[in-house]
Amino acid sequence: MACSLALAVGCSSPPAYDVVIRGGTVYDGSGNSPVAADVALRGDSIVAVGEVTGKGTLEVDATGMAVSPGFINMLSWATETLIEDGRSQGDIRQGVTLEVMGEGTSMGPLSDTLRADMLAEQGDIKFPITWRTLRGYQDSLVKKGISTNIASFVGATTVRINHVGWDDRAPTPVELEAMQQEVRQAMEEGALGVGSSLIYAPAFYAKTDELVALMKAAAPYGGMYISHMRSEGARLEEAVEELITIARESGARAEIYHLKAAGEANWPKMARVLNRIDSVRAQGLQITADIYPYTAGATGLDAAMPPWVQEGGYAAWARRLQDPAIRRKVAEEMRTPTDKWESLLLASGSPDRVVLSGFKADSLKQYTGKTLAAVAKLRGTSPEETAMDLVIKDGTRVGTIYFIITEDNIAAQLKKPWVSVGSDAGSMAPEGNFLKSNTHPRAYGTFARVLGKYVREDKVITLQEAVRRMTSLPATNLRLTRRGTLTPGAYGDVVIFDPATVRDNATFEQPHQYATGVRDVFVNGVPVLRNGEHTGATPGRVVLGPGAKR
Repeated sequence: MACSLALAVGCSSPPAYDVVIRGGTVYDGSGNSPVAADVALRGDSIVAVGEVTGKGTLEVDATGMAVSPGFINMLSWATETLIEDGRSQGDIRQGVTLEVMGEGTSMGPLSDTLRADMLAEQGDIKFPITWRTLRGYQDSLVKKGISTNIASFVGATTVRINHVGWDDRAPTPVELEAMQQEVRQAMEEGALGVGSSLIYAPAFYAKTDELVALMKAAAPYGGMYISHMRSEGARLEEAVEELITIARESGARAEIYHLKAAGEANWPKMARVLNRIDSVRAQGLQITADIYPYTAGATGLDAAMPPWVQEGGYAAWARRLQDPAIRRKVAEEMRTPTDKWESLLLASGSPDRVVLSGFKADSLKQYTGKTLAAVAKLRGTSPEETAMDLVIKDGTRVGTIYFIITEDNIAAQLKKPWVSVGSDAGSMAPEGNFLKSNTHPRAYGTFARVLGKYVREDKVITLQEAVRRMTSLPATNLRLTRRGTLTPGAYGDVVIFDPATVRDNATFEQPHQYATGVRDVFVNGVPVLRNGEHTGATPGRVVLGPGAKR
């Protein structure tokens, strides 16, 4: 019997939508003023925004809440943490629905040697490597089950190691062509472009022309160049010029990873850098940047030692550090200001401002969370000798946090309309293997901190502008379709959060703490976070770059 003829006996129409989010304040990602509206989802997509009269199988009351597109993490190191735990708890609870990977190194393509090195260097998180290509890694994650979407750049360091190894030399023409071919293959598989990290060996050994050549391979596919620049301190302005040169000569867009001026002596340079980027953008060059909103960076003790001692990879580095003559030379260079290489130990100003956050060796985990100065005192050796000893004994570069940034520059950078947001961290949970090491609080708090501190408390930017920076801006920069906006036809990546309470809770002393204030998250139309609790759903997909052969 048709429902139109049988209303009297209780027959009703089936739901028109899978999900209807009602009564929220919609920030659509454009940066425009918010509007009161409903949002309807069907399948994996948004199908209506406005006054929605049809019913949803799931009806969500968003009264008093902000409703926005899912946030895009422009610099994610969830490469291994998603293997350990595909729920991506730390980021999902901040509203992140897309993890963008590939800062310098990527999870493919892998030569036999690089694959063996990666297996040998695994720390608390251990996993088999069953793939060889970047897309193979991504597909394996999706098959395993992940809650967030993923995308990646191909690493300039990765393709260099595959063909040049850890040698401090230029690639031969044959090697360079092979490197370019790996870039082309990755672009056709869906890479977003080429990522570099030039303060670290062996990336440090790559000259500008090598990077231009790699980008010339990526540019025809719409690829972006994105870089942890050669310097963020003594030669910051020169490093920006190199990035501009690579963009100009390759014809590609370019982005600066975690833009910062590292070290108090370099803080005044930031105003000039921002003006320079504004200037070249006005000339039509597409230069952008991303940041994390903290006064400390996190990397390893390799960033405290000269690149020459690291040539050949970890084993050669550790072997050299056991030679008394080399140790004396390294210690002297670690103490001596220079513009020849980037020392984050010197940029921090003191070993008291250097915190050791992650060890592989159980015997060293007692030092987790202590400063380099404190550990040096406990061991009765100088900070430089202590750093060398820890690298040797741990079998790794040792996770390290350096306090090098000023709040004033963070605010100045956030005010620029071309600056997006990235955590530069994994996405983890306060449980299991993740608790064996400390992490930077940005792993749990980056996006919530922007919304809580820099929008609500400090009023550096408006809420609608902050949402734009974390949604449509990165989606546009990356040339992604159907991501980053709350509009009909876009994928159903949606966040519901309370602007009055959203905040980061992770600290440097106690980093394993979730952000709060994000209530619901949908990924590709599927509820992943409901009323602040993870549903266990894993609807994450590979998001492909503009040159992918689909």
